[in-house]
Amino acid sequence: MPHNEEAEKPTEELDGEQFMQRLAAFHEERGTTLEVAPRVHGKPIDLQKLYKITLEQGGYDEVTRTRGAWRQLGLAFNLTTSNAGVYAFTLKTVYYKNLAAFEIKDHHHKTPPPKDILEDLTARGGDLLTRTVENFRQAPAGDAEASGEEEVSTPNGNKMDIDEPGSGTGRSTRAGLRQAPPQRVLFQPDVSSSRQTRTATSRGQSPQPTTSAPVNSYSAASQHSMPNSISNYEPRPPMPLTLRGVVTPANNSTRFYQQVAQSQVGQKRKAKDMTKPGCGYDGPNIYVRTLQALRSGIREEQDYALHHLVKISHERGDKFRFEAFPMLAEALGEYIRGITSEYYDIRWKVDYTESDKSMNALDGLNGTPDLVQRLKSLVRIDVADELEPKGKSMHFEKVKEAGLTMRNLSLMEDNAKYLADMAEIRDTLTIVLSLPDDPRLVELRHYMLDIAEMVTRYWVMPRNDPLYRILLDEINRSSDRGAILTSLRAICRISMNLKDNNNLLSVPMTVVGKLASYLLLQDEELVGATLDFMYQYTALPSNVAILLLHSNNPKYRLAPLMKELCRLLRHGEVEVQVKSILQQAIPDIPAETIPDVPDDLLRQLLQMDEPERSNTWLKCVFEEHKDSEITQIALWQAYQSRFTPFSNTALANAPGLLPAAEFIKNVSIIFENATAQVVNGTTSKFIIKGIRPRHIPIDTRQQPYLRCLWQPPSTTKPCNLFLPKPEDLYSHILTAHLGVPRIPEGSSEDATGKFDPSSAHNIDPSIECHWSHCLRFTHGRPPLPQTKAHLAHHIKVHLPNNNNTTTSGKLKHLFSSNRTSATATYPFKPNTLGPHGAHDPRLLVGADGRTPLTRTDVDNLGREAAYHTIVYRNTPVDEHGDPAGLSLTAVLVLRNLARNIPKAAEMVRSGDVEMEVEVEGEEAWGASAAVRHAGGAEEWLEGCFGGEVGRELMWSLGHNRVLSGYVADVVGLVRKGKGE
Repeated sequence: MPHNEEAEKPTEELDGEQFMQRLAAFHEERGTTLEVAPRVHGKPIDLQKLYKITLEQGGYDEVTRTRGAWRQLGLAFNLTTSNAGVYAFTLKTVYYKNLAAFEIKDHHHKTPPPKDILEDLTARGGDLLTRTVENFRQAPAGDAEASGEEEVSTPNGNKMDIDEPGSGTGRSTRAGLRQAPPQRVLFQPDVSSSRQTRTATSRGQSPQPTTSAPVNSYSAASQHSMPNSISNYEPRPPMPLTLRGVVTPANNSTRFYQQVAQSQVGQKRKAKDMTKPGCGYDGPNIYVRTLQALRSGIREEQDYALHHLVKISHERGDKFRFEAFPMLAEALGEYIRGITSEYYDIRWKVDYTESDKSMNALDGLNGTPDLVQRLKSLVRIDVADELEPKGKSMHFEKVKEAGLTMRNLSLMEDNAKYLADMAEIRDTLTIVLSLPDDPRLVELRHYMLDIAEMVTRYWVMPRNDPLYRILLDEINRSSDRGAILTSLRAICRISMNLKDNNNLLSVPMTVVGKLASYLLLQDEELVGATLDFMYQYTALPSNVAILLLHSNNPKYRLAPLMKELCRLLRHGEVEVQVKSILQQAIPDIPAETIPDVPDDLLRQLLQMDEPERSNTWLKCVFEEHKDSEITQIALWQAYQSRFTPFSNTALANAPGLLPAAEFIKNVSIIFENATAQVVNGTTSKFIIKGIRPRHIPIDTRQQPYLRCLWQPPSTTKPCNLFLPKPEDLYSHILTAHLGVPRIPEGSSEDATGKFDPSSAHNIDPSIECHWSHCLRFTHGRPPLPQTKAHLAHHIKVHLPNNNNTTTSGKLKHLFSSNRTSATATYPFKPNTLGPHGAHDPRLLVGADGRTPLTRTDVDNLGREAAYHTIVYRNTPVDEHGDPAGLSLTAVLVLRNLARNIPKAAEMVRSGDVEMEVEVEGEEAWGASAAVRHAGGAEEWLEGCFGGEVGRELMWSLGHNRVLSGYVADVVGLVRKGKGE
C-alpha cells in the first residue's frame, strides 16, 4: 500500500482543502452526510476555522458547559448580536452534525458514539465523550429479566408505595408503576352434610373455606419474599348501594319537563359564550397579509398593502426577500404598469405562452423586443384642463409607493438578482421611462432608474435592447442631473457581474458631445460617471472611428476633449516632497569651557540688578540639552569669577552677588527642563542636569554673536573674539590681523574712521587667508592675493551678509542651534564617512587629498545633513496605495484612444464604419471621401496627442509618481502608433 504522507499529518497542519478531504473521508466511512458549505444567517461558516476555534476553547463539551460560549464563538463569524441565541444554537448544530464525531476520533482519539445517538439527534446537551447507548437510553422494563441479567437500579427503584387498607384504590400510588393486584380469597360455603365426621371431630378443628388457585397466583417461591402488608391484605367490606329514582314522563311528567327546560337554557348560555369559528386566531403575518391585499384588486386593500410595504421595505428591507414571497414582485410590477392607463388607453398583461401577439401583451419569458415601437404608436388620451380628481391624485401617489417599495428592496443583492431574472421587470422599466414628461412622474422615474442601476449588472443588453435605447435617450433629452447620473451608472454597469463584456454600440454622437461638455463641470460625481462611460465607449475601435469621422464637426472635435482629459490628470493633486540624503550630518561636540562674555554684553550685565543679572548671564552663555550636565560648584565658580572683580567698582550697579543656594535655585526656574541632582558614589556629586555651555554666546535679544576664526600659522587656536555685527568682525580682521591702519582723526570729515587705502593696495606676495578651514589662498594654491585689498574682498565671503535678510536669518538660526549649515565650505571630501555615517578622524583629508586633518580641525558646531529634495505632484490613491479617482479614469481613456486610433484610422480609410444620422436634419460629417482619406494613424495621433497634450503628458510623467506608469503606457502607445 503506498505511503501517504498527508494522512500522517496532524489536522492542525492541514490546509483547507486537505482538511475537508479528511473530514469527507471520515463521514463517508461513518455513513453520515457532510454539509460542505454550511451557512448561518446567510453567512458562510468555514468548518476548519470553526473546528480550530472550538478546540482552542476545550472542545464541544467544554464550550457547551460554558454559558454563552457559543454566542461568543459566533462573533468570530460576524454573526449579529440580535437573535444571538438562535444563531448560537444554529452554529452549535453545524458543529454537532459535521465535526463532533470527528473531534472525538481525531482530537481525543476515542471511538465516537453511534450516529443514531449523535448525528441523528438534535444538538441539545453535551457530554459526547461519555455518551454510550446504555447511559443515553433507558432500558425498557423487563429487559433485564428477559436477558437473564440482574437489573441495576437505584434504591428508590426498589421502594414500593403500598395503599393502606381501606383506601379503596386497590393499587399502588407510585406514578408510572402498576403492581399485581392482591389475591382475593372468596368465601366458599360448605355444601356437605352438617353432620361432622369423626375425623374432623377428633382433630378439634372447625370447617375452613376452601380456595381455588387463581391463574395469576404467586408461587410459593415468591410468597416468602412478599411483604407482610401484601400477604395479609384483605379487601374492604362491600358498601351498600344507594338507589335513586329516575324522573321520567311516566312517573313524574311535571318534574321531567322542568328539567328539560332548564337544560335547554343552559345549552343556550353555553352556545352564547362559545368561541365562534375563526375567532381567537391571529391570522397571517403582516408580510402575507400585505401580499394578498396587493393581489386582491380591491382598492382599499391595495392602499393598505402599499402603505405597509413602503414601511417594511424601509425598515426591514435587508431581510425581506422576493423569493420568500412568491408573486410579490409580479404584483408590484403590475401595479406600477397600471399608471400607463392615465396617459394611454391600454392595460398591459403578461403572457407566458409566447402565443399572444396582441398590442397590450408583454412577453413574460424573453421580454418584448418591439416595446419601444408599440409605445410610440400609442395615442395619448385627451385630458380636460380642469381640477384633478382626488382619486387620480391618490392613484399617482400609490404608484409611487409601489415604485419606492421595489426600489428599496432592489438595493439588496438577492432581490436584484431575483428581479433580473424577470423579463417583465425590464419591460416595466422601459414602459415607465417612456411615459410623457409629467411633473407627477419625476419621482417614479428616479425610482425606476435606481432599479435599473441595480439590475443591469446581471443583463447582457445588445444595441437594439429597448431599455438600453431608453437609457441613452434619457441622457440625451433630460436636464435632470440625478436622472442623467443614474442613467450613466446603469449603462456603465451592464453585465458587470457577468463574463460578457459591455459593448457600448450605436451611441448617438449627440450623447457623446453632451458628455464631453460635462467634463468642464466642477461636479466630481457627474464627471466620474462620464469618464466611466467614455472609458467603456473608447474601448471599441469602431466607436473611436466614429469619433474620427465626426472630428471635423465643430460640435464633436477631439481636440477639446483631449485637453480636458489632460486637465483631469491633475485633479486632486497634492505636493509631495521626497528627500534623498547627499551628506550625512556630523554631531556637534559639547563645549568644554564656558564662553567669555563679549565686552558690550558685559557692560549691559553690569548695569542690571540681581537676580536679573545672573539670570540674563545664564541665558546668554548656557543652553538646554537633555543629555548634558554641569556640576553646581563649577557653575557657581564661573558666576563668581565673572562678576566678583566688578562687585565693588563703579561699573557694577549691584553691590554684591547672589547666595549660592538662591543662584542654583534660579537655574531650574530659567531652564524649564534643568534639575538639581545628587549623584551618589564614593563621594557625592551635586550637578545640574539638562544644561550645557554654548559654543557662541547670545545677546539680550537672543541673537548669536559672530566669532572670529582667524588663526595664523603661529598659533594653535583661532582668535575666538565675539562681535555683535558682521561689520564689526570685518573691521576687527582688517585692524587686528591684517594691520590695515585707519585714517587718523583730524582729517576730512568724510574719511574719518575709514581704512587707509594707500597701505591696503601695496603688493605683498606673502599675504594669505588664515580663516579657519579656508583653502582658497592657502597651501600654495594659486592665484594668491597680491594686496591686502584683494584679501579684504575675499574675507567678506566668510561673513554673513546683512543686506540679505534671508541668508542672515538662516545663519543666526544655525548659530543659535550650534549647527553649521550644510552649504558651508568644508575642508574634507564626502567620501570620508565612517561606518556609522559620522566622519572618522582617521579618514579626514585636506582639499589636496593628501594632507591629513585631525578631529580638532572639524568645526565644533557640527554640520547638518545635506538633502536633495524633489517635489512631486501626486494624485489621489486608494487604501492600498494604487491610483484612484478622476485622474486614473482620465488616463485610462487616453490609453484607450492611443491604442485604438491606429485601428480606427484603418477602418476610416477602408470605409468599414457604420454611420448613422442620429439627429434629424443633420448631415453625417464623416460621409465625405475627403474625411475618410484624410490621413493615416500618424496624422491622427499627432493631431490628438501632439502640442499642448503631449507637453502635459510629459509633465505628468515626470511629476506625478502615482500615474507615471499609466502615462508611460500612453506615451509608448503613441510612439508605437507613429512607428517610432
